[in-house]
Amino acid sequence: MTKTKTKTKPTDASVDAYLASRATGGQLADCSALMAMCNRITKQKPRMWGPSIVGYGTYTYRYASGHSGDACLTGFAVRGKELVVYLNAGAPGQADLLARLGRHKMGKACLYFKRLADLDAEVLEALIAGSVVEVQRRQALPDDV
Repeated sequence: MTKTKTKTKPTDASVDAYLASRATGGQLADCSALMAMCNRITKQKPRMWGPSIVGYGTYTYRYASGHSGDACLTGFAVRGKELVVYLNAGAPGQADLLARLGRHKMGKACLYFKRLADLDAEVLEALIAGSVVEVQRRQALPDDV
């Protein structure tokens, strides 16, 4: 299988500088809370992935087509007036959690919301943790990645 170059890869850019340049005051507080949550779940320090994703951990994915690359286990980004958390919502039990989460939109692997106050933080943490476990299970990663 071939490993192709992906646009989103880890960089040495400053997470703090990214957040200072993109997040509003309220978003900055929410980003701090997200950082603490992601750190608790992954036991990893944040790292910039590409120019705009604050990512935690890493894994290598491989598709049936032969395409492979590296991605962060979970992460988030500031997208204008919304925050985005990157997670796998297809794991068992995730649909029930999404129904209890609060005001959000869910894409294929992107959870969009305006502010943490609109969400149940415990449910969000369970969603992120479930996503990380599912990615580790699919990729046969050790639990401490």
